[in-house]
Amino acid sequence: MTTQTKGSAAGEKRSGRDATLRLDDFLPYQLNVASSLVSQALSRLYAERYGIGVPEWRVLVTLGEFESMTGKAIGEHTHMHKTKVSRAVALLEKRQLIVRRVNRSDLRESFLSLTPEGRAIYDDLAPGATAFARHLSEAIDPADREAFTRGLKRLIEQAGPLAAQAPDDPDR
Repeated sequence: MTTQTKGSAAGEKRSGRDATLRLDDFLPYQLNVASSLVSQALSRLYAERYGIGVPEWRVLVTLGEFESMTGKAIGEHTHMHKTKVSRAVALLEKRQLIVRRVNRSDLRESFLSLTPEGRAIYDDLAPGATAFARHLSEAIDPADREAFTRGLKRLIEQAGPLAAQAPDDPDR
């Protein structure tokens, strides 16, 4: 027996028992949903208050942590595509939250760092972001947190080489 589903190409849906792949039980989908929800919730800490989006936040926090980096290094560290990094850098520069310093040994490359105003934003938002992460981790039983962290690190290690095999994804 089939049931009608809104938006289905064939207008039919197999029952969950018959499906070869059940999206709600599919690990990549679960990780994506968790990531999306966490990112949306976290963005409430900085989007309204500072008027920056996720890519700008990632650039700002990366520079807050490492002091000075190239755009390429930021992209590698944050797993963002170079166009997203470039747009975020341009917006942060326009708002005078970061400054660019040309690499004299390679004029095609610049080092980025926070301005005093950018550093003040980082210093202001870091405690809230840390508290957010601490609150989120409370969803995991204390006895399971170390295993969860280990498992998450292994998933990231396993996914890295797989991602390197895929073509560039500009939405990353």
